[in-house]
Amino acid sequence: MPLETVCIAGVGHAAPSTIRANSEILKAFPHRTEEEMVRLTGIRERRYAAENETATDLAVVAVQHALAQAGMTAAQIDGVIMATIIPDQPVPSAASALARRLGIPRALAFDLNAACSGWLYALEVGRAFIKAGTAKNVIVVTAELLSRITNPEDHETAFLFGDGAGAAILTNGTGGHRLHQMGLSGDADQFDAIQRPGGGALMPWPSGEAGGMENFYLQMNGTSVFKHAVVGFAEQIEQTLARENLKPEDIAWIVPHQANARILTAVSKRVGIPYDKFVVTISKYGNTSAASVSMALGWAAEEGIFTEGDRIIFCSVGAGLTFAGGLLVW
Repeated sequence: MPLETVCIAGVGHAAPSTIRANSEILKAFPHRTEEEMVRLTGIRERRYAAENETATDLAVVAVQHALAQAGMTAAQIDGVIMATIIPDQPVPSAASALARRLGIPRALAFDLNAACSGWLYALEVGRAFIKAGTAKNVIVVTAELLSRITNPEDHETAFLFGDGAGAAILTNGTGGHRLHQMGLSGDADQFDAIQRPGGGALMPWPSGEAGGMENFYLQMNGTSVFKHAVVGFAEQIEQTLARENLKPEDIAWIVPHQANARILTAVSKRVGIPYDKFVVTISKYGNTSAASVSMALGWAAEEGIFTEGDRIIFCSVGAGLTFAGGLLVW
């Protein structure tokens, strides 16, 4: 009989060494200022992968850190779930590439795409697998190289995105941080709010016409995304509180998707949880899509800001739109 408790035994994150500052991006936007971009986004810099650096490279580092924190080896892992919107190649899965690199070729391995909510979706899938007995020890990992699909001439997106990876080791037992059920939902009416139309079966190749690459970059309706994100983040926090029979004052930390500092400030006011309880890494990493929650958690764990018994709420809004939120007890 599967154990009732699923825990995160260890977490880790990784970021490329190359820093891309706002001043570099601003060269394409002479009418913008750094002060304006920091005010609008909260981002001062982000990390860009080197030309020969892959998403799998970053994932390996994040997983190694998570395994070390868990006191486990890769040989103990029987499942790999990768959340990403831009794997190194479409087929086979990025999870399979990672399993091979880790030396666990027989582990179940597959990718999941829920955009910025991907890591939380993957946590719930991994948690369900463990509770069902499908797997015992699962790596839930994210890796995104968004610099490869960000249009440097699009002021809506050029400043937002960066590269990075994060990972968690899920186990069945009590030797870790207790993971509760994630709440998952969506709003497909907002399908067009954030998208990358090119690269799939409908538009596999650039047309070769002027502007033909536009559909191969991330596109975003900033006004629409801001409005729906504030509501979506707040609802995920409020629904988690209700599901767990908790009050705002019971929460030690919020670890949100690092979408935009203005969004997070607005969410803090809306839910009545002080902004200084939000783990915010967007200033130095930017928005790393599915990797951002896992990176923020990994950074905070390495910084030692959590104490035993802390109740931590995750929340995210991603393209789709997708929504996710849930509780972790440290």
